[in-house]
Amino acid sequence: MRHNKAINHLGRKSGHRKALLANMATSLILHKRIQTTVAKAKALKMYVEPLITKSKEDTTHSRRVVFSYLKNKEAVTELFRTVAPKIADRPGGYTRVLKTGFRQGDGADMALIELVDFNEAALASAPKAAKKATRRSSKKAAEAAPAAEAPAAE
Repeated sequence: MRHNKAINHLGRKSGHRKALLANMATSLILHKRIQTTVAKAKALKMYVEPLITKSKEDTTHSRRVVFSYLKNKEAVTELFRTVAPKIADRPGGYTRVLKTGFRQGDGADMALIELVDFNEAALASAPKAAKKATRRSSKKAAEAAPAAEAPAAE
């Protein structure tokens, strides 16, 4: 049983798992979207989100910490120059995992993992979020709207 085991070992020894996650995180940062299995995508999400949070503060120390995980200069530069400014105001949830079906050869459950703020299709189709009206505030808003329009019409 796996009770209270926080990390998915992915059937690999620790060195192999760390290298796998570092390479996948590098690819995700450079390409903004990668396709992999659902288990690897979820493990990658846990691995890369703290690194993206660390990149919000552009200091030498945070760059060195991120480099110790990614082991790729180009990925670190991309993360701090292009990704960090776009996610600066986001409090978390920088990645999205979308299930895409099953792999042809072995039937593995596949997924697409992407950086949320870099999906132009989803950003263009999403309408601007209006203030959500609750039952209580919608009554007040409905009463205030005609009163506000009446003096303006006269």
